[in-house]
Amino acid sequence: MAVFALWSAPRARSTAFFRSMAERGDMTVLHEPFCNLRDYGETDAGARTFDSPLSLLAWLRDETQNMRVFLKDHPPAAYVRDVLADRRFLAEARHAFLIRRPEEIAASSYALYPGTNITAIGLERLCEVQAAVRDAGGDASVVIDSDDLVARPGATMAAYCAAVGLPFIPRALTWQPGERPEWRRSARWHADVSASSGFERRERVYPHTVENSSELARFAAHHRPFYERLYAQRLDVTPWVQAESS
Repeated sequence: MAVFALWSAPRARSTAFFRSMAERGDMTVLHEPFCNLRDYGETDAGARTFDSPLSLLAWLRDETQNMRVFLKDHPPAAYVRDVLADRRFLAEARHAFLIRRPEEIAASSYALYPGTNITAIGLERLCEVQAAVRDAGGDASVVIDSDDLVARPGATMAAYCAAVGLPFIPRALTWQPGERPEWRRSARWHADVSASSGFERRERVYPHTVENSSELARFAAHHRPFYERLYAQRLDVTPWVQAESS
């Protein structure tokens, strides 16, 4: 099963990661297929359309032997049980986990959706998915810090590729600005990447943060232990940074 799954917390630069993987040109790329199933009742994968998580998982398990598939998603509550119950998918896909500081996730998420709740910060569920992958016998060791992704994109993507067994393609670190068809139904969540040509750190001043919102502070505090657990496992990109400078 040549399926590469990136499980991400929200607002963790996962769309930029997806955009880079699409730029490679050697993979079928799926943008938030489980979230699409939850929100729109269907999702596209190559030339196929799926209307349930079970049919999508069956395709990923049984019909992708002669291709590479990359998917990025935020494990959605509506279907995470179906994913976690599929032990073969958990064991055989090549998983990675993308994290960001919960204080930043909370502020960024609230700015786009004031209905954000404590579960939506997402880091606790990433730990749940990681534990399920390990329990099924899969490799759950690849954790990427999104700060590394924007500060050291070449080294970070090279380290990721080495960890999951993909060739590193430096030209995929940049792309032409523009909206991808996969983003149109949720375009406002992806506006920064649509306007970008590569991995960029964008500084934002948010009106609601953990400093002035007790609710956001509570959300972030709940997820801080899960973030720290994952952060302690993050990929060490230092060897690739050194290689770039040598």
